[in-house]
Amino acid sequence: MLTRAAILALLVATPALAQEPVGCDKFKWPLDQERKLLASAAPVASGAEVAQPLGAAVAISLAPLSDAKLPQPPSRAPKKPDSYAGFVRVPAPPKAGTYRVTLSQGAWIDVVRDGHDVKSVAFSGVTGCEGIRKSVKFELTAAPFTVELTGSPANTIALVITPD
Repeated sequence: MLTRAAILALLVATPALAQEPVGCDKFKWPLDQERKLLASAAPVASGAEVAQPLGAAVAISLAPLSDAKLPQPPSRAPKKPDSYAGFVRVPAPPKAGTYRVTLSQGAWIDVVRDGHDVKSVAFSGVTGCEGIRKSVKFELTAAPFTVELTGSPANTIALVITPD
């Protein structure tokens, strides 16, 4: 049976286990190209259609969640109610496959196709890497889709979509 001290020690240690790695070299896959692309992101309004889904980063203007007019509710409620949200519409990729959605800072990513969430297949996130925060892989068909972002602490976020 656990003593009160042992339970307290487990509770204190739990947040440390959930922390993400620190440093650009700690991502699970190489993201040097994405980091460079995010640094030169072109500004777009939330709801815009991205002209070229591969190799061109965009900086999306976000709004408070209640004003973001997302096409569908996020799959996960934001942790902070005063966070920002937005979306972009993306034309069909040239072929089906695994694609990375990479962000300049933290936010929840939903990829939506035909009104349904596309389940992510892998995630990598770090802190302490200027200009890039997370990358999530999705299996996409050669069909248009929407990327919804929620829970962002800032009202602008850069995004790039690249083949895996």
